Amino acid sequence: MDVIRTEIEGLAIIEPKIFKDQRGYFFESFSEREFCEKVAPVKFVQDNESKSSYGVLRGLHFQKPPYAQAKLVRVVKGKVLDVAVDLRKGSPTYGKYAAVELSEDNHRQFFIPRGFAHGFCVLSEEVVFQYKCDNYYAPQSEGAVMWNDPDLAIDWRIPAEDVILSEKDSRHPLFKDLEDVFSI
Repeated sequence: MDVIRTEIEGLAIIEPKIFKDQRGYFFESFSEREFCEKVAPVKFVQDNESKSSYGVLRGLHFQKPPYAQAKLVRVVKGKVLDVAVDLRKGSPTYGKYAAVELSEDNHRQFFIPRGFAHGFCVLSEEVVFQYKCDNYYAPQSEGAVMWNDPDLAIDWRIPAEDVILSEKDSRHPLFKDLEDVFSI
């Protein structure tokens, strides 16, 4: 696998080695040994999958310590814009975000360490999205940032009128109103 470091410390784009022939393709989607050597020493404990249609935006979510989560995300079917926002107070990139297009065609994965809010927007007709987490889901620890926060100014690559949100995702606080959750 090839690892592409982003401008934000800790975030990484992973490109697996794809083996194609007349039958189709094969790739190793995860190797703990290689991931720990090349990306970060993380032990994943939970895998999740969601299915969504065009315009669905999930996020920007995080879990507060001690239940914070690192995530390794990928698309099995379709295409998303995946976004991670740095919430680490004291980081030189605090409040900045990185975005990457993940698709069934590029097979890219995005590693988001603890200390980031995460979300994605579906750009294709439908998407099947998978992610690994290094900590279990803890509902009492949920946190989030509003998807269209003007200070973050994320370009989700679809018109705002096409965005489909859950009731919960439509009422998150603005970035400037977040309590100090993660310090470095």
